[in-house]
Amino acid sequence: MASFAWKVLAALALVLAALATVLPVLPSIPFLMLAAVAAERGWPWLSRRLAAHPSLGPLLRAWKERGALPGSVRVMVLVGLAISGATAWMGPGPVWLPIGVDLALLAVAGWVWARPVA
Repeated sequence: MASFAWKVLAALALVLAALATVLPVLPSIPFLMLAAVAAERGWPWLSRRLAAHPSLGPLLRAWKERGALPGSVRVMVLVGLAISGATAWMGPGPVWLPIGVDLALLAVAGWVWARPVA
């Protein structure tokens, strides 16, 4: 039964990663990595297929082996976080809300920046 849950999670994450290639507000890399992790646990065929992909395989292998991200991915993530942080101030609500969002995004940015470059 657990294998089925991993397959469902891998398939869902892969669909979301594919959607993210056409929807600018959805990040594709985290969903792709989630699909790879879930496939490794419950869907070996898909895991091998993703690892063998000419453009996605090196990214996923670098992440799995060293926790590394390509420099271009790091830059895109950091720019996306900055845009999200700025837009948090545009909505209505108490001032502590965008401050909290920005602090959380800053923590994520620090973690992304600390990743080795692939």
